[in-house]
Amino acid sequence: MLIPCLITALAAYLIGSFPTGYLVGRARGVGLRSLGSGNIGATNALRILGKPAGIFVLLVDGAKGLGGVALVPHIGRALGGATASETGSVWLPVLGGVSAVLGHNFTCWLKFRGGKGIATSAGVLAGLMPLAFVTVVATFVVTILIFRIVSLGSIVAAAVLPAATWFWHRDPVLVGFSAALALLAVWRHRANIRRLRDGTEPRIGQSRAIPGVPRP
Repeated sequence: MLIPCLITALAAYLIGSFPTGYLVGRARGVGLRSLGSGNIGATNALRILGKPAGIFVLLVDGAKGLGGVALVPHIGRALGGATASETGSVWLPVLGGVSAVLGHNFTCWLKFRGGKGIATSAGVLAGLMPLAFVTVVATFVVTILIFRIVSLGSIVAAAVLPAATWFWHRDPVLVGFSAALALLAVWRHRANIRRLRDGTEPRIGQSRAIPGVPRP
């Protein structure tokens, strides 16, 4: 099982480490790491580059997580010669999901400074825990509709994730995995939590125009 695990972890990390927002920003002549929140994820891309670019980053980053749990484990099993009992194990998809999120959050291409992992985590959940995914997305959307703060939606959704996973899937491995994802997401939002506490976190529609960057 060691070889399939190593292949899965490495391949999923490399897929997750693809710095989508950074590259889209550079293609527009904009350095996302020095504007807005300084994050290369979909929210900052949306705020700085506009809706088309932000949606593109969101979809690609989500696809990285989905690939980490739905595609990469099959490669690891095939190349690593996994046994029949190992083929049905949930451990390789979980490992692929963790590695994809870590790749996004700590990309090796940008000195291990990446995004916050929300879109990539969503892709992981869609492939691994679809019912929990639907619950978390609904929580995210409702929170944003009420408060119009994306980071708050992400934090509340992360907090709901472990309970949703237990309610729908009742698998201790998946519950532990979802709890780890939730803790990582909240930790990556610690600056946002400080701004929420201080009342300075921007709401949707409060983005400021950046010189030289066309608005949608």
